[in-house]
Amino acid sequence: MSVRPAAATTAAHAAHAAHAADAADADCGAPGAGAPLPVLGRDVLVPLVTGGEVTYAALDYAASAPALQRVWDDVAAYAPYYGSVHRGAGYLSQLSTDLFENSRAAVAEFLGCREGDQVVFTRSTTDSLNLLASVLPKNTRVFVFETEHHASLLPWQQAPGVEADFLDAPRTPREAVETLERTLAEREPYGPALVCVTGASNVTGELWPVRELAAAAHAHGARIVLDAAQLAPHHPVDIAELDVDWVAFSGHKLYAPFGSGVLAGRADWLQGAEPYLAGGGASRKVTRRTDGGVDVEWHTTAARHEAGSPNVIGVYAIAAACKALTEEGFEALVAREQRLVARVREGLADVPEVKVLSLFGDEAPRVGVISFVVEGWNSSHFAAALSAEYGIGVRDGLFCAHPLVRTLLGGRSDEPGECGTPEAAPGERSLNAIRVSFGAGTPDEHIERFIRAVKELVRDGARWNYRTEDGRCVPDRDA
Repeated sequence: MSVRPAAATTAAHAAHAAHAADAADADCGAPGAGAPLPVLGRDVLVPLVTGGEVTYAALDYAASAPALQRVWDDVAAYAPYYGSVHRGAGYLSQLSTDLFENSRAAVAEFLGCREGDQVVFTRSTTDSLNLLASVLPKNTRVFVFETEHHASLLPWQQAPGVEADFLDAPRTPREAVETLERTLAEREPYGPALVCVTGASNVTGELWPVRELAAAAHAHGARIVLDAAQLAPHHPVDIAELDVDWVAFSGHKLYAPFGSGVLAGRADWLQGAEPYLAGGGASRKVTRRTDGGVDVEWHTTAARHEAGSPNVIGVYAIAAACKALTEEGFEALVAREQRLVARVREGLADVPEVKVLSLFGDEAPRVGVISFVVEGWNSSHFAAALSAEYGIGVRDGLFCAHPLVRTLLGGRSDEPGECGTPEAAPGERSLNAIRVSFGAGTPDEHIERFIRAVKELVRDGARWNYRTEDGRCVPDRDA
């Protein structure tokens, strides 16, 4: 995949080895469980309102995972050779073009793309699914569960000539498949149809029965797109093995920097539609007409939907992350993460005031994403205390999955109260939730600190005063 000069390649590989050794020394984990992968920010110190500093515990991977140090090193090694891709005659442009297209091939290999599949580079999962929505044939019906992230819930409503059907939240994987089968069997007329489903919930972390849903979709003449934003960083994703038509994911959840994403899969609908964006790069030939207008011949490759100067750095970062995860081996990564999942769930189970949210039940397989509520606490207040008093970064709210979280919380949709006041009276449901999420770069110490912090906050309360500012709880600096 690399097209960098030998010196840059050697330097990056030496850095990889050094960082791996540092990580092994810093956090060996349980015997045989492996060490966390080196990531940016692992040594960042943050101040505590109670005094002193502590190493930041990044436990918000479901929003954005920290970049792998190896990915950052690869990008830094390439940066001096950065150039504009495609059609440039200069050496750096030629080098960057090779790197850009080699990155496309690396992503295709990572996803197990079939012959004829295309890899289109976008800005994010949201951008990828909006792109797919824009190329759907007229009169396509889209079937999507209400449990989806907004990135895969909302784009279909904006697409002209497309009708979206929203399915109720299933309570078991089998119910999800049966609901889809029943709904597809009842649809008429039998025009184009698309099913959109997540691979792993960004709220509960639970794995969805993707292969079975794909089989149900295809049995009824529908296609299926997999939102793999939460799945790809934690598990291998193979388009051919899962038998899905498209996969979408984001670089910033796959241990790469912000600003890049992927839509990969079948080429026919992509090439049969007008370009997602009109402009240079997407056009193969443009000529003036005698009436003053222009005729455009668009590319039939992935470039058709990649108008403008592409994010070469972002694309290379995604490919570097794909390569790093593949070489590390998902079997070892999954085993270590499952140990962390079990430890978090065990720790939260020790606190009667904590309720973990689940759609499919406690025994459902899941990735390192866990949402919960704490009786007697405003969720924003609890998250703020974790940050200010323990240096732990989590997320609170509805996680861009409002229908799902409100279903899990009992359907309440009013706004949360002021900081310091419980969102619900004893016995009532909370309005928002707290989410802790982690992955390949999470040290054991961060997990243990989080569990200890939850127990101490529930038992002793916050040690600082907090106030509401712009709708969020923040430490009161006047205290």
